[in-house]
Amino acid sequence: MDGILPIYKEKNMTSHDVVNRLRKILKMKKIGHSGTLDPNATGVLLVLVGKATKILPFLEDTDKEYIATMCLGKRTFTDDCDGEVLEEKEIVEIEDFNGLLQSFIGKQKQLPPMVSSVKINGKKLYEYARNHEDVERPLRDIEIYDITCLDNDNMEFRVHCSSGTYIRSLCVDIAAKSGNFGYMNSLTRSKVGRFSLEDCVTLQQVAEGNIPLFSIEKALAHFPQVHYQNPKEIYHGKKIILDSSDNKVAILDNGKVIAVYEREQGTTFRSVRGLW
Repeated sequence: MDGILPIYKEKNMTSHDVVNRLRKILKMKKIGHSGTLDPNATGVLLVLVGKATKILPFLEDTDKEYIATMCLGKRTFTDDCDGEVLEEKEIVEIEDFNGLLQSFIGKQKQLPPMVSSVKINGKKLYEYARNHEDVERPLRDIEIYDITCLDNDNMEFRVHCSSGTYIRSLCVDIAAKSGNFGYMNSLTRSKVGRFSLEDCVTLQQVAEGNIPLFSIEKALAHFPQVHYQNPKEIYHGKKIILDSSDNKVAILDNGKVIAVYEREQGTTFRSVRGLW
């Protein structure tokens, strides 16, 4: 059994919990996931089954879409509704919430939450937080491609963003720009690359035999897919010459992705990973 299994992750489960459950249901160990979701978040979790676990490094930069709600008036330790309230202040009314959201479109720097898996000197930020240690958090480069208000009263919005974007931090920044404290109240990941909520099944559905495996080709559709004339060279991991403007490509043999290659120099490409 090989392929991508989009799971609807329910609330109060870690991404690791989902993988452990699936290993028992499917009776196989070779299962992983791409793009961790916090326990209090729901939505699309891409689970990689069998040979598909080999493509994990190539899904890390996949863009995401989220639906979130936020609240004003409080600053919390975790930047969401589950964290300890650190400070409160009177709410400044936001007259044009959608206009405020639109001002965040584009490339920018973002400060990750203290309770996150970002590593500093080999330790994750949440480990520093758990030990009450102070550490300087590095700003990260992110991009907001689109962001739209869905419900003004509940401060609900949809955001399409680059991989690595923390929506908790985005909520804090949106609130701060309006002169407020704020935090994320709820989060659903609605898309990961080409996979959406409509593609997902629950763990219960998998247990009942509903296992919609998608191909590796679909998961790597964000790479240009090249049919190479002499696939034997690919199977032997040889360097090849390609006339491509892209720095990374998926090589196909009979319609199946067999390797990912990247530019070494000029038109010379080298193998990054064989996928057969």
